[in-house]
Amino acid sequence: MTTAAHATTVNARISTRALLGSAAAAAPLWAVLSLTQAATREGFSLLRHPLSILSNGPLGWIQISTFLLTGVLTVIGSIGLRRVLRGTPGGVWAPRLTLLSGIGLIAAGAFVMDPADGFPTGTPLGTPSELTWPSYAHMAAGTLTFTSLIAANYVLGRHFSRTAERGRAIGSRVAATALLLGNGWAMSGGAAGTLTLAIGAITSMMWISAVAARYRSREA
Repeated sequence: MTTAAHATTVNARISTRALLGSAAAAAPLWAVLSLTQAATREGFSLLRHPLSILSNGPLGWIQISTFLLTGVLTVIGSIGLRRVLRGTPGGVWAPRLTLLSGIGLIAAGAFVMDPADGFPTGTPLGTPSELTWPSYAHMAAGTLTFTSLIAANYVLGRHFSRTAERGRAIGSRVAATALLLGNGWAMSGGAAGTLTLAIGAITSMMWISAVAARYRSREA
């Protein structure tokens, strides 16, 4: 291999590692920042409030920034996943669905859901009688994000099944099902649905990050 060709290969490898590093960092960033706020912001209860509602109030900019930054990292990371999964089972749709979930997160940051059920402090209890259009847009963004994450993890389950990695195939499907059931329970009005949704969303996002981290280590 010539020096120039070797340099090109090294640069491509570093670039792919950087892209995968973005995906690997996305979910931990989301989980740490969101759950820290959930534990510290006055009036917030994860048993009653979705994490999205943290975008309201004087400190709402933190959660808005969390949505935007996590979304950008996910979009960037999907490019790395496309590179390392190219030519494998699920190698087309897993990165595409990850990209869509990142776009959904960015949109969820751009459009803030309405205050509700006592948060921020001083907001009347219960749900608002009428929702604003940004709140509807936020819910649409959430639907895009959750649907894409669920599908991406099921596709990864197929990928790992076809590559004879049974443990990772099971992990992918568990992550997808956690969000599918958690979101379904929340949408049905089940008790502590906001908690089951948070658990499902974080589990599903963390699995995508774990997959990216695994492939990043293989690129070393």
